[in-house]
Amino acid sequence: MTQATPGSTGGPVGPPRRADILLGVTPNLETLARRTTVVLTAMGTVLAVAGPASAEVPEGWSNPEPVSPLQAVLVLVGIPLLLMVVISLLVYLPALVRGERVAPGGTRENQWFGGPRKGTSELAAPDTEESKAGGASGRW
Repeated sequence: MTQATPGSTGGPVGPPRRADILLGVTPNLETLARRTTVVLTAMGTVLAVAGPASAEVPEGWSNPEPVSPLQAVLVLVGIPLLLMVVISLLVYLPALVRGERVAPGGTRENQWFGGPRKGTSELAAPDTEESKAGGASGRW
């Protein structure tokens, strides 16, 4: 990518100057330098943080028995799954007790939370031209 900078002697048709040639290279070098810095910083952080994980158990501490894979799966998968089932039951059970349909894709009428219970028929209509009831009071 060669571009002529304003004020160069060659003009847009003439040969590009040395600085003109570097216009396309410099952003690529900056991007490479940024990426290299990020990767090296991430690797250094991982290595620095992982060091204490390989330490031996201190002498005064007890050395617990290893955990079986079945127990690890039960704790790491079973408990979150049980929590998900309990939360789902707490959400859907009241609707099921009332006899409502909870299947996805069911048609629902529009709801206005905190609004009138019987629809818009309960809303006050504007009485006069200056009344602010019944609309957003938009002016054109």
